[in-house]
Amino acid sequence: MEIEIVTLSRQGGRTYNEDVHGHWHDERYVACLVADGAGGHGGGDVAAATARASVLAGFAAAPGLDEPTLRGLVAQANLDVVTRQAEGGTLAGMRSTIVFAAIDLESQALAWVHSGDSRAYLFRGGAIVARTTDHSLVQQMVAGGMLDEEGARLHPQRNMLLSALGSVDEAPDIAVSDRMRLLPGDVLLLCSDGVWEPLGDERLVDTLHASRTPSQWTALLDAQVKANAKPGYDNYTALTLWVIDEDADATRLMPMEGMGGPEGEGPQPPSGD
Repeated sequence: MEIEIVTLSRQGGRTYNEDVHGHWHDERYVACLVADGAGGHGGGDVAAATARASVLAGFAAAPGLDEPTLRGLVAQANLDVVTRQAEGGTLAGMRSTIVFAAIDLESQALAWVHSGDSRAYLFRGGAIVARTTDHSLVQQMVAGGMLDEEGARLHPQRNMLLSALGSVDEAPDIAVSDRMRLLPGDVLLLCSDGVWEPLGDERLVDTLHASRTPSQWTALLDAQVKANAKPGYDNYTALTLWVIDEDADATRLMPMEGMGGPEGEGPQPPSGD
């Protein structure tokens, strides 16, 4: 199973970037994450970086896709963020979302865990087949039938989180997926709300259909966020992981008219990791 990862992280319309991304692998496992910090310069970025270091180090020490392992990684990351909060100053109120995905190459399996509104998407055949559910006020409204997904994406309270790392009095909500089969041609996206909020799921699918490589898709996501986000827009970070189908030119996806041409045309892709 051949995998290619390309990442993108921009400060958007803000004065600094509180998002982070990261990945780790050995001969059997691949792990990747995105974290979106909050709390101001010197706070949110520290929270996100603390969560990244905690989760990746914890997974590298004892990798696994089981529910207790994944839940324990995020629970420990919360404690590590809380420990840094005790230093006071700009760190006292810092928080971070997190989404973390782990792949077992031997069994061709995937599982993810998250807290907050940074998301994981699994695409198969160009369609979304699995997605995380945000820990947010508007997501509760969607669950209660008061909003649809598009209404939630545009709601004025869309940034009100119900869970994030850095929770002292109450443990954060931590959601762990079932173990999923990973197939050649599958695409995994981890992203902060700075990506999915201005684009929506439909545009994520459209840009994926228009791309033949992960670098091209990441470049399209970058261009689409810049074109559709509002002034002063949020930091945005995406980690794209493609499972290369060795029997196809790139993947099973076919380019769509109007969304871009073959690789080498259009905007230059960002550097991959």
